[in-house]
Amino acid sequence: MTGEKPVTTAAASLQWGVRLLYLQGVGLAGLTAYLIVLDLTSDGADVGVAVSLTVMAALAAVAVLLIARALGQRRVRARGPAVVVQLFLLATGGFLVQVGPLWLGVVLLVLALLTAVLVLLPASSRALGVD
Repeated sequence: MTGEKPVTTAAASLQWGVRLLYLQGVGLAGLTAYLIVLDLTSDGADVGVAVSLTVMAALAAVAVLLIARALGQRRVRARGPAVVVQLFLLATGGFLVQVGPLWLGVVLLVLALLTAVLVLLPASSRALGVD
């Protein structure tokens, strides 16, 4: 039909950014599972702090997965939170580079930079309808 815009799929850069966000969410879920194991096997010295950390990791995992889902559905309002998550990941990676393990810090820094760049590329902006 004339006058209709063709349906376009999301840009590859946005799709890869969403995939990396899902990877980060799954990583946080894995960290949460690990923290639960540590909580259950601890000697009980600082139970309140340990449980609080575990709950925060679980909430972060849910938040990142929800952001990835929203961005995958091309909701432009999810781009800002996705970038904020990357800023937190950059801070965490920078900390790990300083105190160790170095390899994990470098991996987190590269992952955060790559995800932020993919989400902010002009092709991703066009796929989100910003451009």
